[in-house]
Amino acid sequence: MPPTTWKDKALFTPGPLTTSRTVKQAMLRDLGSRDHEFIALVADVRRRLVEVAAADPDVYTAVLMQGSGTFAIESVIGSVIPPAGRLVVLVNGAYGERMVKIAQRLGFDVSELRAPEHAPVAVDALDALLATDEAVTHVAVVHCETTTGLMNPVEEVGAVVARYDRSLIVDAMSSFGAVPVDLAGWSVDYLISSANKCIEGVPGFAFVLARTAALQATKGYARSVSLDLLAQYEGLEKDGQFRFTPPVQVIMAFHQALVELEAEGGVAGRGARYQRNYARTLQGMVELGFRPYLSEQDRGYIITSFHYPAHPNFNFQRFYQLLSDRGHVIYPGKLSHADCFRIGHIGRLEIGDVESLLCSVRAVLVEMEIPI
Repeated sequence: MPPTTWKDKALFTPGPLTTSRTVKQAMLRDLGSRDHEFIALVADVRRRLVEVAAADPDVYTAVLMQGSGTFAIESVIGSVIPPAGRLVVLVNGAYGERMVKIAQRLGFDVSELRAPEHAPVAVDALDALLATDEAVTHVAVVHCETTTGLMNPVEEVGAVVARYDRSLIVDAMSSFGAVPVDLAGWSVDYLISSANKCIEGVPGFAFVLARTAALQATKGYARSVSLDLLAQYEGLEKDGQFRFTPPVQVIMAFHQALVELEAEGGVAGRGARYQRNYARTLQGMVELGFRPYLSEQDRGYIITSFHYPAHPNFNFQRFYQLLSDRGHVIYPGKLSHADCFRIGHIGRLEIGDVESLLCSVRAVLVEMEIPI
């Protein structure tokens, strides 16, 4: 049966996530994709994204790309690496692995520098590699590795990449909009994120914040028609229009989400709310007997991984369903070597939502006959 009220379950996930009522309402109209109003809306979205990044609009540009965040990742990898280029991916989770898989499928020369899933990426190993391997043209890293919630030291990575005059690609899918970034200071050429993450829009497109000069130098590199990043940029610059049908309603919702981000105090204001959600979630879960997977110094405030309880009565699928039945949706784990689940702190969630979740977790543990 459909719900009898407008309020949906609270999504404690890394996205898609809980959105405001006004973001949802922004989609409740039709607008032509080539209409002047929509073209102006797209231009304003692009302008606002550069502002959210605190970047110089004369140096960086925003390119919107239809599809999920992974589509935009593939558009960057497939569009900016030259035919004879070589990519190094810093891997410490599933999303670094995904970039490797994309590059391999596209036929690029790609190598990996691996770190354990509970540790930051190997900056020293990158330094040693770039010092001896002049064939490497691009380095890719995940900012917030959503597999665990770990925050990688992108600033340190960028310093190494800049020292050897290589190009840096950053997957900031789960962090952009709530964690400060410094594109120029970190020597980032391409940063990728998605509409349905910290900016609190809905799924349907992703975006790339690109160093304009670097992007313009990639003519002829693209290995896809629909995911050709330079062609997408050139189309938007020429007449403000997408080359192919854009997700009109999704972009209208995203524009509203950007307005609401600004009203909340921008990246600092949104990050502060997420940090409050994280701190209370962590405190409450530890009080209920759960152990966080990561060390404190490596955890971010986007999503937190918790070990399964050791009690024989614990079954994650039942735990998940009982919480969902009470109106709270959490996230399964994605680790290769440890049994964990994840609780997200992003989206239109307040402390009251966190308190409600913790009450439900307590009730579910009692129902599962797991001592607290």
